[in-house]
Amino acid sequence: MYTKLFHIVFSVILLTIGSTTVFSQEIKLTDSVKISAVDLIKVKDSTAKDSSKKAKPFLEGIVYMKAKDFEKMDQKKKQLTLQNEASIKYTDFDIKAGKIVYDFDKKQVYAGRLKDSAGNYIQRPVFTQGSNVVEPDSIVYNTQSGKALIWNSRTKQGEMNIKAAISKRENDSVVFMKSARLTTAKDIDDPEYYFYVTKVKFVPKKKVIVGPTNLVIADVPTPIFLPFAYFPMSETSTSGFIIPTPGQNNRQGYFLQNGGYYFALSEYYDLAVLGDYYTNGSYGLRAESSYAKRYKFNGRFNLRLENNIQSEKGFPDYLRSKQYNIQWSHSQDAKASANSRFSASVNLGSSQYFRQSVNMNNVGSSLNNNLSSSVSYSKTFQTVPQVNMSVTATHSQNTNTQQVDMTLPTFQASVDRIFPFAPKDGIKKGFFKNINFQYNVRGENRIKTADSLFFKPQMFRDAKAGFQHSIPLATNFKVLKYFSVTMGAAYNEVWALNTIQKKFSALENKIITQDQSGFESFRTYNLNAGVGTTIYGTFEFGKDSKIQAIRHVLRPNVSYGYTPSFEKYYDTYAIDATGLTTAEYTKFDGGLFGSPGKSYANNLGFSLSNTFEAKVKDKESKKDETKKVMLLNNLNFATNYNMAADSLAWSPLRISGGTQFFKQKMNVNFATTLDPYAIDNSGRRFDKFNIDNGGGLFRITSSNMTLNYSFSSTDTQKKTNDQNLQNGGTGDDLFGTSTDLSDSRQSLFKKDGDEDEKPSTNEWYATKLPWDLVLAYSVTYNNSNRQNEISSNSLMASGNIELAPRWKVGFSSGYDFKQEGITFTQLRFERDLESWRMSFNWVPIGTNTYWGFFIGISSSILSDIKWDKRQIPDRVF
Repeated sequence: MYTKLFHIVFSVILLTIGSTTVFSQEIKLTDSVKISAVDLIKVKDSTAKDSSKKAKPFLEGIVYMKAKDFEKMDQKKKQLTLQNEASIKYTDFDIKAGKIVYDFDKKQVYAGRLKDSAGNYIQRPVFTQGSNVVEPDSIVYNTQSGKALIWNSRTKQGEMNIKAAISKRENDSVVFMKSARLTTAKDIDDPEYYFYVTKVKFVPKKKVIVGPTNLVIADVPTPIFLPFAYFPMSETSTSGFIIPTPGQNNRQGYFLQNGGYYFALSEYYDLAVLGDYYTNGSYGLRAESSYAKRYKFNGRFNLRLENNIQSEKGFPDYLRSKQYNIQWSHSQDAKASANSRFSASVNLGSSQYFRQSVNMNNVGSSLNNNLSSSVSYSKTFQTVPQVNMSVTATHSQNTNTQQVDMTLPTFQASVDRIFPFAPKDGIKKGFFKNINFQYNVRGENRIKTADSLFFKPQMFRDAKAGFQHSIPLATNFKVLKYFSVTMGAAYNEVWALNTIQKKFSALENKIITQDQSGFESFRTYNLNAGVGTTIYGTFEFGKDSKIQAIRHVLRPNVSYGYTPSFEKYYDTYAIDATGLTTAEYTKFDGGLFGSPGKSYANNLGFSLSNTFEAKVKDKESKKDETKKVMLLNNLNFATNYNMAADSLAWSPLRISGGTQFFKQKMNVNFATTLDPYAIDNSGRRFDKFNIDNGGGLFRITSSNMTLNYSFSSTDTQKKTNDQNLQNGGTGDDLFGTSTDLSDSRQSLFKKDGDEDEKPSTNEWYATKLPWDLVLAYSVTYNNSNRQNEISSNSLMASGNIELAPRWKVGFSSGYDFKQEGITFTQLRFERDLESWRMSFNWVPIGTNTYWGFFIGISSSILSDIKWDKRQIPDRVF
């Protein structure tokens, strides 16, 4: 319990000193004298009285104290002694220790430890002033001058821990130390490594300047010696140079990678400019910026440019390749706005960037076949009815075909559903009360171009623009209590700004298609209806049976759709020079929102979904309780019959399903297509059932199955690979883990949870070896033209295992049974050395062969103390 000393001190002043006496001291602290609780540093006092000036108060504030054993006030010596779990707080400092002695006359505080019954020192002093915290063995502090003499001080500044045998504090901003240890290890008394320095000048939150320095590892001095060193200690980001990493590449020679400058522009955003240079003339430039504002937004922007040269001029294999990549991610905080939102996820650039880049964040990114982007803004207008609006720019790029599809932009707006016949209060029940409609509009400016024409004038000349308006009308009601009926109609109107015209050119002797600009429109409508129900079936096996019951849920549905013919939008054109033979077409062919159909459709659709689950005895339950087990998540059948068709009225039967096994750790999905009609020798369907053509009831045209199995020794799941996702890949390790060549300090085995939780050094596994394994199998069968072949068949695997505490091994690999070859393979080894990290990353085969070895300090403040050796991929352009 804290006690105010105001009345005690006031009594001391009246009895021994007098209310007008003023004390001033000149204190000199020397390193050669060790001060105890009884023998304090002697101070020469001088008194002076100035009648013209008002006397200063004896104390500048209230003194709070606490002690478990006793609080003793010696009026003769003007000393206050606190014993056992003592603490004293005065002005801006706070001291906690086993024993505290406060000399009011000298304005000097001594704090030290106590000995327990076993003779061990306990209750080390903790000195706090502002945000600075020091944990020494003992301390002498002058409250007037701010000077202090400290023995075995322990302090932490950012990631740096400092322990000094003797420290002399000059003032709030400068501390001199002797025989100090500097380390980023958590255990400052027994660190894995430290820098031993004889003299240190320490400026809290700013810098540490040291004299002769020697690196000591496991208490063994190393030959690494520096005459002096400088460590910045700013708690905020500071600008500075980034030291490049040297290396060698077989195709591009020696290089310096990831060198540049970091600009700490603001507390809200920064910028890093990095570059690479190769002796054959290749180079790379990158600009990386992160920005964030609390409760508003955060994001990251990356711009990468590379000029890669292979071989030398004059040789037949000489090639020059210029590549670029732009990545931008922006996320708005949910608290920023309730009715509007802006987001961005951009990944665009040269199709061959990840395949030809020799400095990339993930070698597995070279296997990605698609790049995609989306930038969107949405807003909700709180009107009645509610209106939603969004503007989106999208981008999709196939890196194999190098085709680029973009919308710049897409505009969408919708008016919320309106129920004109529903009461304002009460339940909407019945045909009329459930009648509702809404209005939707969509406008697009779509561009389809090639990678070589990206952002060039021709790209914009080929753009197509248009609008689509739709008004859906719907209602639903119950029939015979168990059947749900839906009915509806839809009106669509398309405004096209780009149309075509076909005609026969006698000069060129062929049919030519001309693009035409101008406003054109067409209108369509359709009707639809559907009826469905849910059927439950339960099969009981008895309470004594292991499987007590199986539940089968069926959801049949019959739908009807009517679409009239819109042949009025069709024209004819001659297909030869005589003009006697003609063909029909519509000027809206190839439009953004399709074209009006000429054929009349009167369709009946049939679908059936099934779900199977079992109720079984729970082996882990002691009360004979049961649990539900999913046998089949879904089994779906769907087909369609066109009553208006003269032939080929039945569409192929589509069967799909999926389930989970092994406590939902294995996911299995499958699908197949069954065609009831036969095909001729050219592979075209004709109006004859397959069974009447000498075949079976159905002809399998295609099938596929995927299997994913993820399991581990624990229930914890691996953290997704954010860099893989940003580059357009998957978040797992099946195509290798992320390898940031600019920062090898990052672990190859990151998992969810607190990464600071590390096993004890003395811990060793007996029978427990933490591991995880991910399997992915995919097979596709194709028989559309009687080829009867497996078009793709591959197995991928990724796993990690801890052979011992701090020793981790991982792999990513697979096998393609169709191509009869091993897929992308990566081997990972890592040794956690607590404050250090050692890793080896190896891609032994393929076009991305790579290896890298790293050992260095994990802390970012000493990230340049490392040995990083790697052989980057030899790209084939």
